[in-house]
Amino acid sequence: MEQIKLPYKGDTVIGNDVWLGYESTIMPGITIGDGAIVASKSVVTQDVPAYCVVGGNPAKILKYRFEPNVVDKLLEIAWWNWSSEKITLNLKAITNNELELLLVGNGS
Repeated sequence: MEQIKLPYKGDTVIGNDVWLGYESTIMPGITIGDGAIVASKSVVTQDVPAYCVVGGNPAKILKYRFEPNVVDKLLEIAWWNWSSEKITLNLKAITNNELELLLVGNGS
């Protein structure tokens, strides 16, 4: 059987805290930013910015989850890199959306 060589589109990168809906399709070489949401049965053909919601075929930006300044703070905090102990210590601030408190000393 003859092997067909397909063009390399680059790595497909799925960020942290991303929700991928049922039967969504991510094309090769696409980057999904941290905190993004991809709706069910969407076909993602372009990179998806952090903390936005996309849907459709092809997927389009439907909305941003937060204001740009909040997105910047969430990316700076990068809680997904924290230890489980650090998350537990900061659970009250996390559940109360106290971003400023989490930024001080990066959640200590």
